[in-house]
Amino acid sequence: MKVIAAYLLAVLGGNTSPSADDLKNILGSVGADADEDKIEFLLSEVKGKDITELIASGREKLASVPAGGGGAIAVAASGGGGGGAAPAAEEPKKEEKVEEKEESDDDMGFSLFD
Repeated sequence: MKVIAAYLLAVLGGNTSPSADDLKNILGSVGADADEDKIEFLLSEVKGKDITELIASGREKLASVPAGGGGAIAVAASGGGGGGAAPAAEEPKKEEKVEEKEESDDDMGFSLFD
């Protein structure tokens, strides 16, 4: 991810085709290690491609990925040795009453708007 972030920073900075040295300089400026293999792989994958088109195609791919939702089951680990796991019962939420604080005389009778 840091190599991709460095590439995007270089492109946002106006460098339409950053080199490996450009990415190493960006990563080095924040004290991050530059992995030569990852940099070369990224540069080979994006060579000759427009970054906005790559981002748009990535969004289309992510749109088709199912996102979690109603199918999750809460599981509690058992304390005993052989019981396995059982679904946890959901406790009803206790509503706490929020009492409105009455106006106090902390302002000693003075008010900003009087």
